[in-house]
Amino acid sequence: MPQIQILYWRQIPAQVRVFDGRRPLTEQLPDRFQQHIDRIAMREGLAGTDEYLAQWNWSSKQECEGDAQQLLRQTVDQLIADHDPETQEPDARDTPTLTTEPEDV
Repeated sequence: MPQIQILYWRQIPAQVRVFDGRRPLTEQLPDRFQQHIDRIAMREGLAGTDEYLAQWNWSSKQECEGDAQQLLRQTVDQLIADHDPETQEPDARDTPTLTTEPEDV
């Protein structure tokens, strides 16, 4: 059964990966998400620091039914719809509630 995992910088999603077999399928969110992360990091003086890197966390893996490629596309589309950085300025201190230790990015 495929498993979905989302990479966040604080609460801002940046990448999705779906595990179904040996190699995960991965997709980064559009550039505007990384640009939003970079703007916040620069505003807070975190760019290029260990504190910046420490803010990256993977969500817990969530098992889902269905085709891995379709799950990846649906998850990315839903994150784009729910977390548009151009219309939302979230509290940059918030972090996702279900996280694990950072892994290979």
